Amino acid sequence: MTDRNKTRILDGATGTLFQARGMKAGEDSTAFALNNPDVVEAVAREYIEAGSEFIYTPTFNLNRSKIDGLGETVMSISEKLAAPALKLRDEYAAKGRGILLAYDIGSQGEMLEPLGKLSFEDAYDFYALEAKAAEELGLDLVTIETMTDIYDVKAAVLAVKENTDLPVIVTMSFEENGRTFTGTSLETMAITLEGLGVDAMGINCSLGPAQILPLIKELMTYTELPIVAKPNAGLPDPATGGYDISCDEFVEIMKQYVDAGVDMVGGCCGTTPEYIRGIADYVNSNPAKAGRGAQEISLTSLFGLEERPKRDLRVCSGRKVVNVDHVAVIGERLNPTGKKKLKNALLDGDYDYVIAQAVSQEEAGAEILDVNVGVPGLDEAAVMPVLVKKLQAHTSLPLQIDSSNPEAIEAALRVYNGKAIVNSVNGDEEIMDRVLPIVKKYGAAVIGLTLDDSGIPETCDQRFAIAQRIVEKAEEYGIRREDIIIDCLTLTASAQQKEVDETLKTLRMVKEKLGLKTALGVSNVSFGLPLRSVVNRTFLTMALENGLDLPIINPNDEDMMASVFAFNVLKNRDEGATAFIERYAEAEMSKAISKGGVKKVSSEELSAIAKAIDSGIESEAAKAVEELLATKPAMDIVNEDLIPALDRVGRGFEKGEIFLPVMMQSAQAAQAGFDVIKKALDSSGQRGESKGDVVIATVKGDIHDIGKNIVKVIMENYGFNMIDLGRDVPVQTIVDEVLEKGIKLVGLSALMTTTLASMEDTIRAIRQAVPECRVMVGGAVLTEDYAKEIGADFYCKDAMKSVEAAQKVFE
Repeated sequence: MTDRNKTRILDGATGTLFQARGMKAGEDSTAFALNNPDVVEAVAREYIEAGSEFIYTPTFNLNRSKIDGLGETVMSISEKLAAPALKLRDEYAAKGRGILLAYDIGSQGEMLEPLGKLSFEDAYDFYALEAKAAEELGLDLVTIETMTDIYDVKAAVLAVKENTDLPVIVTMSFEENGRTFTGTSLETMAITLEGLGVDAMGINCSLGPAQILPLIKELMTYTELPIVAKPNAGLPDPATGGYDISCDEFVEIMKQYVDAGVDMVGGCCGTTPEYIRGIADYVNSNPAKAGRGAQEISLTSLFGLEERPKRDLRVCSGRKVVNVDHVAVIGERLNPTGKKKLKNALLDGDYDYVIAQAVSQEEAGAEILDVNVGVPGLDEAAVMPVLVKKLQAHTSLPLQIDSSNPEAIEAALRVYNGKAIVNSVNGDEEIMDRVLPIVKKYGAAVIGLTLDDSGIPETCDQRFAIAQRIVEKAEEYGIRREDIIIDCLTLTASAQQKEVDETLKTLRMVKEKLGLKTALGVSNVSFGLPLRSVVNRTFLTMALENGLDLPIINPNDEDMMASVFAFNVLKNRDEGATAFIERYAEAEMSKAISKGGVKKVSSEELSAIAKAIDSGIESEAAKAVEELLATKPAMDIVNEDLIPALDRVGRGFEKGEIFLPVMMQSAQAAQAGFDVIKKALDSSGQRGESKGDVVIATVKGDIHDIGKNIVKVIMENYGFNMIDLGRDVPVQTIVDEVLEKGIKLVGLSALMTTTLASMEDTIRAIRQAVPECRVMVGGAVLTEDYAKEIGADFYCKDAMKSVEAAQKVFE
């Protein structure tokens, strides 16, 4: 039984108090903690005395490169960092007060594939070392915090769940638009983490309590898990190096979190024990909310689902959520059965062809993609995860893993970013016992086929009985009813005409008696008949009316798609006919159905280069450029095709229509096109001139370089020669580079308020040495006003603004 009516008090910032006790700007907090265990103990004690019931260990900044630099193991460092908190837990336990210790895990400081070079498997391996250390040291739980990439989070959660029995709390950092830096939405986080079995989730860092409050309230509509909030002490104030609201203001806003039913509250950057004391005093003034003072805090009473409302089926990728509250099309074109080109592409490892098929289906309106690699002689368990990684890098659609091989299913689900569908199980007990535990472990939805080891039953009642068995078994494994989909099986009308109607009857029975979502491979019905498209469309409409939710069809068949969109309008599932009008406002009806039916007219006809860059397919971009070189000069292609295509993607990014993963994939595709141009110029004796040399660096004392690296990639694609000096770069190193190479533009990055002084010093030194050199600055803690105050010429909130600044300088 949970104790969700209590509000639990977490701790506040650690780095803020370390700085107040001697940690220098830019100094590594892990090294400081290792060298100052007395400070670590004093900080934890202050938070406990202020009312904290949870203390986080100062392990947040551990990562692979840091371990290598310190020359110790994860276990030995963790033991030293956790020792002060373990000592305090025993001390307070002797006084009759329970304190819970959380091993704190942060990101690796590197971006996971496809945005970066860190593989999912390597990230998992390091997180597993941390998780094992947490359990071996006797800590009470694990916290995974300040994450921006749900894929990174998944690696960490799996590492904890597979290597320990400890509860796990996850908090991610969001921007005010409700998305993380990499584009993860609140709903994506909720769906994915619920599926993975975390014990609580929430938001920390990046924003103050006023900005996070509406996000927390939105998150509470997506999940019934305990909610955690650890805001910063307002927004960064670059002028002071602190934050922009007082302790009293912070506490006043945090009272609204408590009143709203947030389960665990604390503070992040800029908060101190005084902030935590203010929250604790408010909580303890309300006997119904107060939890402090108990002899023991029971973890089992803290974590657990409340009575959950019935939800529709929800699946997601790392970027897109599909709520199946309408008829949603599953694209069938990534199944090699009867598709020679796809079969050969899979055998040859030609993944770009497969990706192009996926992108085509997404453009055609599919909402989920079925993925099948069942080709004789192909190792499904080896190929499926490779293909899943490539697909999720180029399409935003959730995937349906279509395989009868449990090893292939698990390999795919393990690396899948989001919540997938598994296609499928059936009524065979052995198959259910092998596949359903995998479905549960990775939080997927599952399709159950109404057949068993005796084959496909002829009658509706027999198929329904199998559906019931599947539901009962799935629920035994802890799979929620809304995540169970029943496929009533489409048989060919040419051979089993009578059974077609039995399929429709079963659909209606499953919908009315079990209340489940349903799926069907529609086009099977017309096999062996003339006018297949007419048969398919008629059967689809009949199936929809009998309760079909997820038709598995070819989304490039516009007749079929038009039927789905129209059905959603007529059944009031497309409110205001919004989706229908958006799709068909510019459509025209052809005179003959057999010649195309409903034809959608695109408002913007894109070139082959633009399409390739949009979809991020490098080989397609290179091919399009090679073909165009036959009729167009190389530099004209750069200026009239490649750059405008990048501009188009950049505008979408700035408007919030696309997110970082898409922009980075597009940049890499554009780079493939530029490589072809370069080779063409070299072979003809011409030389493609750089648009200008730009020095970029993360300032002295700051080791964060993800943002800088993104700027480098994007600007290189716009033709600038980027001279990357790295991170934690001394002022004089930057000045010397500017003087030596006659640099006209320098880009400086800083993530921490404590290193803004170093940024100002660098700008001042550049001004003194080379007054004509221009400086652009960026970083999460900067504002436009502060950028001007420290003498910067350009404030760049994102990579595209950096491009614009460079274009102005080099005009």
